[in-house]
Amino acid sequence: MMPGMRGTLPPSITLPLRALLLAWVFAVLPGLGWAQPQSQSQAQAQSQAAQDAAPLPDIADLRDQLAKLPSAADTSGDMRGLMGQIAAIGAQADKFIAARTGQLNDLNARLGELGNPPPAGTSEDPDITRQRALLTKERNAVDADVRLARLVVVDAQQRGNDLLNKRRELFEAQISERSASPLGRTFWRELAEAWPDDVDRLQALGSEVKAGAARARQDAHRGPVLLTLALALLLVTVGNLLAERGLVLLAQRLLPGGRLRRSLLVIAIVGANMLIVALALRTLVSVFDARGLLGTQTRELAKVLTSSLLFMTFVVSLGRALLANARPSWRLPPIPDPMAKRLRAFPLLAALTMVLVWVPAQINALIDASLAAVVATHVITALALTGLIAAMLLRLRGPKPHDAADGADSSGPVPLEGADAPPAAPAPHERPLWVAMLLGAITLVLIAIWVLVGMGYVALASLLAGQLMWTGIVACAFYVLFKFADDLFMATVSAKSGFGGRLQKSFGFAPATLDQAAVVLSALARVALFFYMVIALVAPLGTDPGEVFQRSGQFGAGVKIGEFQLVPSAIFSAIGVLVAGFIALRVARHWLQERYLPTTTLEAGMQSSLTTLLGYAGGILVVAFALSALGIGINRIAWIASALSVGIGFGLQAIVQNFISGLILLAERPVKVGDWVVLGTTEGDVRRINVRATEIALGDRSTVIVPNSEFITKTVRNMTLANAEGRVLIRLPMPLNTDAQKVRELMLAACSAHSGVLATPAPSLTLEGIEHGQLIFQAIAYVPSPRLAGGVKSDLLFTMLEEFRKAGLALAVPTMVMAAPLPSSPAAGV
Repeated sequence: MMPGMRGTLPPSITLPLRALLLAWVFAVLPGLGWAQPQSQSQAQAQSQAAQDAAPLPDIADLRDQLAKLPSAADTSGDMRGLMGQIAAIGAQADKFIAARTGQLNDLNARLGELGNPPPAGTSEDPDITRQRALLTKERNAVDADVRLARLVVVDAQQRGNDLLNKRRELFEAQISERSASPLGRTFWRELAEAWPDDVDRLQALGSEVKAGAARARQDAHRGPVLLTLALALLLVTVGNLLAERGLVLLAQRLLPGGRLRRSLLVIAIVGANMLIVALALRTLVSVFDARGLLGTQTRELAKVLTSSLLFMTFVVSLGRALLANARPSWRLPPIPDPMAKRLRAFPLLAALTMVLVWVPAQINALIDASLAAVVATHVITALALTGLIAAMLLRLRGPKPHDAADGADSSGPVPLEGADAPPAAPAPHERPLWVAMLLGAITLVLIAIWVLVGMGYVALASLLAGQLMWTGIVACAFYVLFKFADDLFMATVSAKSGFGGRLQKSFGFAPATLDQAAVVLSALARVALFFYMVIALVAPLGTDPGEVFQRSGQFGAGVKIGEFQLVPSAIFSAIGVLVAGFIALRVARHWLQERYLPTTTLEAGMQSSLTTLLGYAGGILVVAFALSALGIGINRIAWIASALSVGIGFGLQAIVQNFISGLILLAERPVKVGDWVVLGTTEGDVRRINVRATEIALGDRSTVIVPNSEFITKTVRNMTLANAEGRVLIRLPMPLNTDAQKVRELMLAACSAHSGVLATPAPSLTLEGIEHGQLIFQAIAYVPSPRLAGGVKSDLLFTMLEEFRKAGLALAVPTMVMAAPLPSSPAAGV
């Protein structure tokens, strides 16, 4: 093993525990910063405030500071400090660039107002010339400073990447180093030889602990220390119990029944337990420090124990909340009750095991323990964690079916004859194939870790064991967060929720639209959570949380694809602009359609056309604003449009033609909503004019979708374009000896008596002539709408025929000519 590993912490244990709560706290509990002493948090806040209020740094000073920094570091702590200094220099340079960029834009705008210099041989006002020269000089100086600052940022990023690569190379070298196998004598001999020196190193720490205990037993400190210990213990035990019960009662009373109540209760229980424990530990450490009970090493040991107890609280509370043995109906994961009971003790066992293997590693670093002690710590870590995981796998297998059957047969009384048989035992839950494959893979990893320990690769074995345990904890934590994100949006945005119902009533959203929005928002939240889950999972692999989040910050700064800078914050801004814009557009359309337009004198078709045009124009503006928020300017949009022009000209020609035709229909309004049109063999009412096609409702209640270009390029008969009145035409044949005057009176009387016939223009009747020995009478009446013509005509015919029968007037009978059959030919029978 490398000498550089002497006194260092095993990366498989220290790094997961340092990164334990970052993703959880980042997603749910941003206020948990209790693990740090008050003085340190105040110092960080004051330092941040001082940096914000400080004047802009000098670029030359920043370059000198960056040049004076060493290019390498000996220890992990020195490397983290060096990376922090480099990051601070880069942040100051970014601050300088942001401030000077605004100044540079202002100078460019002022120079643009002055215009370009006059051509040679012409003159201008000397004041303008002098002002342009001063502004140009100032602009060039600011531009040079911005360029230098950008070089400093690039140099700082390069230095930081070099340090990260060196640190990773050192980490890879450490975990691949082979030491003496614990199965051989060399391992135990080296441990025995180093034992006296390690005990001597522990004496200094033990002396500080004894001195602090002796000071705590003094009369001046005994009472406050004992009181603080009692209060902290009471807060951790009784306080957590009361907080959990109170949260359950609040969830039952305030939250509606459903999945959100369960997932939110798990998060609330974990957060409340950690908050209470952190408050107790913070108070205890503050009192000990104020009473002078902590020395240099014991203060570091107190930080180690504080982190350990917080870690235990997190794992135990998360495991208890997920298993929910006290409230099976509130259990979030689909775990059967017998399995949940079998796993009841494992959250506490997992937390204790990881703490018991982590604290010795921290003490090794604190006292600068020997190499043999570090190797032994690796061995204990690998064996303890893998043993715990193996025991958990055995528990997951459950009792064997024949054992359960034997136990059932041997216990309990035998039912009497004729009595009801006891209910059959439920069938065992069939395990999915992917679960079986996952358990098999974990078993293979455990075997590989044991083999590595036996071969002497203890650092690698310790890393794999810690990573395996850490992966399980991260999976459980983010399982809760995934469920919470899904339940939150389904319970607040979907059409079945109360808030979704109010959105549906207020803005007119369709239920399917709200359900789709809930699914999309849940997917976006899951993607963001997945990103931080990956960060939490890779944290133990040779990096610490600060480094991982620093690298994640590079993704936050954007990913360049070609000439386009894809920034995650810009993506979320664009999504926000789209959501807010379309909601505002829907509200405006609803107000225009329901409140304003009905108060005008515009007809219904014109109101529908205006609302549709507003929707098109507003949608285009919202999309343009979203593209602008995404960082796509007008020039890029024009470039994309020109690139797509060829495709539009060929493949999308019909779609574009129909779209333009729809705009023409809405603008010129030869056909509007509510018109009765005849297009070829299609006849019906125009119900809706869409972007691409128009919907026509036929008389049989079916709907015909007609492309908009058909109304522009073909002949259309609009029955209600200029005049909404309809005409009823009735032609009746009568014999030649009919009393024409009587027929005229009866037909006009029938038209005038009908309530659907308009008085103006008045009904009319004409004698068209004599056809085939019959008198042809034609009556014309007008109705309010062409849609009423068919019904009114039927009513008039029934009335006229009845009046003719009463008056003894008969209609003409068609003349039928009967032709005799031709005689058969004599040759036909031959």
